[in-house]
Amino acid sequence: MLQLITNASQYLSNPAIVAENRVYSYHDLLEASAQMASLLLGDASDLQETRIAYMVTPGFDYVRTQWGIWRAGGIAVPLCTTYPLPALQYVIEDTGAEIVIASQEYLSILAPLAHEKGFRFIILGGVEDESVQLNPLPELTPDRRAMILYTSGTTNLPKGVVTSHANLNAQISTLVEAWRWSFSDHVLCILPLHHVHGIINVVSCALWSGATVEFLTSFSAEGVFDAFLKGEINVFMAVPTIYFKLIAYWESLPPDDQKRLSECMAKFRLMVSGSAALPVSVMKKWKDISGHTLLERYGMTEIGMGISNPYQGERRAGHIGQPLPGVKIRLVDEQDQVLASRQPGEIQVKGPGVFREYWNKPEATQKAFTEDRWFKTGDIALVEDGYYRILGRDSIDIIKSGGYKISALEIEEVLRTHPAIADCSVVGIPNEEWGELVAAVLVLQDSTLDVATLTTWLRERIPAYKTPRQYRIVIDLPRNAMGKVTKNDLKNIF
Repeated sequence: MLQLITNASQYLSNPAIVAENRVYSYHDLLEASAQMASLLLGDASDLQETRIAYMVTPGFDYVRTQWGIWRAGGIAVPLCTTYPLPALQYVIEDTGAEIVIASQEYLSILAPLAHEKGFRFIILGGVEDESVQLNPLPELTPDRRAMILYTSGTTNLPKGVVTSHANLNAQISTLVEAWRWSFSDHVLCILPLHHVHGIINVVSCALWSGATVEFLTSFSAEGVFDAFLKGEINVFMAVPTIYFKLIAYWESLPPDDQKRLSECMAKFRLMVSGSAALPVSVMKKWKDISGHTLLERYGMTEIGMGISNPYQGERRAGHIGQPLPGVKIRLVDEQDQVLASRQPGEIQVKGPGVFREYWNKPEATQKAFTEDRWFKTGDIALVEDGYYRILGRDSIDIIKSGGYKISALEIEEVLRTHPAIADCSVVGIPNEEWGELVAAVLVLQDSTLDVATLTTWLRERIPAYKTPRQYRIVIDLPRNAMGKVTKNDLKNIF
């Protein structure tokens, strides 16, 4: 049986999930996920790694769906609830998902695709979801594939990162140990649930420990602070962009409200920042406001979390900390040779949490690992007095913005399909709030193109967070002798 499920049976009466003004116990979650598993199985005894995509609003339905897929022996493929149809279709088709599950509010988006592709389509709260005969559930071994999450790489299309149940167990248990999770914790989840940060660090760590997850389905700084003031939340995790927005809102409040919030947050056990580099200025301001030095950590879709500042001890600004328990880290040169101390090099990772493979991409999988199975992160770091400090990405085609890792090449491919654009290049430009902003340089064949119209056109084809925030028009793109666009030169234009 899955470790998450085994652990849940120890906390049956504890509150597991708070969502939409309702409290659900671990007993409720186990019962509802067993019903979902039975619905998915039908007459089968085991889904045998059938891929199941789901577009479900964060909350109880999301967790019962995810757990139900796992308990039935399927592979969970979470879909982003803000993606446009082409991005959703890519994930569904690339995984070969045979079943798609959706909340009622996403019916109109996915129903036409279900009709076209013929996959089994389950609407939560619909007739099929209401009364289910409970079936015996399969016994699963840890080496079974459990989940596929999509990440942008240096290729123009996202790659599916496959993790096994053993990988997930390692990723979760490592953080539970390092960050001292317990059944008395209560965490607020505001993060998207198609990424490791939300799925593993927040939801799974809490539920592994018998703690409570409270969901805020749409983000607002006021909503987050209102949730804090109820006095139950003691753990909070977010990306730097969110802390930036919370600081700005707090600074706009009257002094009495500021004082009340600061006193409330000072009682928290843990506050974490991740998914993008935390500006030192934001770290200092948040310490002044909340009394907490944010715990910054380093991870990727492919590894879960690998490096973290300590729970107890110095949390060093501008540094990601030290290797987590059970995770091996090394810095290497371009020939994969381990470097002497005080020399910058690529972070490589080995451990039980490292992913199994890229879905249906054996060549990309092989290239991602050394011969002795160290995973190549592509991130360059330096060790300073025992703490790792990230220096940057070895590929300029990866943009880190607001906690997302975005492929510039993917955006370029979409831009080039616009009839008014002859050529283009996309780069990330530094920004205190977002880490980096997506920016595009365009060569036009129709000079009447309006940027606002282009943005609207793009948002029908790619997620909003990938849409460029700034544009520049040029006659030609700068290129080297090999014809490759020199993107560092483009950054100077901004």
